[in-house]
Amino acid sequence: MKLPVDEARALVARVLARAGAAPAMAESTARALVLAETQGLGSHGLARVAQYATHLANGRVDGAAVPSVVRRKGGAIVVDAASGLAFPACELAVREAIAAARAHGVAYAGVVRSHHCGVLVDHLRPVAAAGFVGLGFANSPAAMPAAGGRHAIFGTNPIAAVFPRRGADPLLVDLSLSEVARGKVMVAAKEGKPIPPGWALDARGHPTTDAKAALEGSMLPIGAVSSPKGAMLALVVELLVTALIGGRYGFEASSFFVDEGNRPGIGQAFVVIDPGALAGADAYLDRLDVLVAEMAKDADVRLPGARREALRRRAEAAGIEVPDALVARARDA
Repeated sequence: MKLPVDEARALVARVLARAGAAPAMAESTARALVLAETQGLGSHGLARVAQYATHLANGRVDGAAVPSVVRRKGGAIVVDAASGLAFPACELAVREAIAAARAHGVAYAGVVRSHHCGVLVDHLRPVAAAGFVGLGFANSPAAMPAAGGRHAIFGTNPIAAVFPRRGADPLLVDLSLSEVARGKVMVAAKEGKPIPPGWALDARGHPTTDAKAALEGSMLPIGAVSSPKGAMLALVVELLVTALIGGRYGFEASSFFVDEGNRPGIGQAFVVIDPGALAGADAYLDRLDVLVAEMAKDADVRLPGARREALRRRAEAAGIEVPDALVARARDA
């Protein structure tokens, strides 16, 4: 069923509230999931509603949690998500980081005792709206081995960045550090198809092209076949959102894809930088325009985020497809 975006948000919020989320948590999460769906990112959109609702119902998420700032020193901030869904805590962290960057030029806000944070770069949209540059990092339950290792230690550990532009959409960069999204392996397993070499290891730590065996094993980091670079980046992200701020390591968190398990307690971190404190706001925007113009000399170059923004605008005008099962669940709520 196709619904306007605002109706889809209300529907998702109703389902999450019925599962135990407080109104602010349900509404924040609904905004994020529907925004992901409008950008064509279904794996982080409405497909997550049932998972989040189950985690709320089973106690893996505290639906009454209220995030709060628990530590602050200059531009350094720690927000406790209190084992709730990640979105209200990430919103608070980004708001606090923007305010701190205005005062100090740069800020680092970490979120601890958190959960799945959805599309990482979407948390940075308010940073670009404020005219600032933003970076985002997150860990997740273990899915990838360390360089040379066989068992999963790191999550797919996404990295995101946003760069505002003068009179144009910001550059939106968002990538996970696995060679391929786990969702592609899941699709291959359902269809009974093999996966290419270099995507995954089986449960014994051996390379595999069997999708089902890969799901029982671990994903490989970017470039793992020829280089440890992806695993090193995953290590950097892991430490930025765990040891540095007090989050839980990916191997200490139960998978998001199981109903029962612990409260993940993983971390997110956001860096906000005021260009005015460095080169100057106008100088920054001028230099970014020069780079974009150079990139545009090649006809096939697509600016990061351009496709997402086009899809988002189209969906906001035409609505999004909402699964009938989700509509029925919301009506029951």
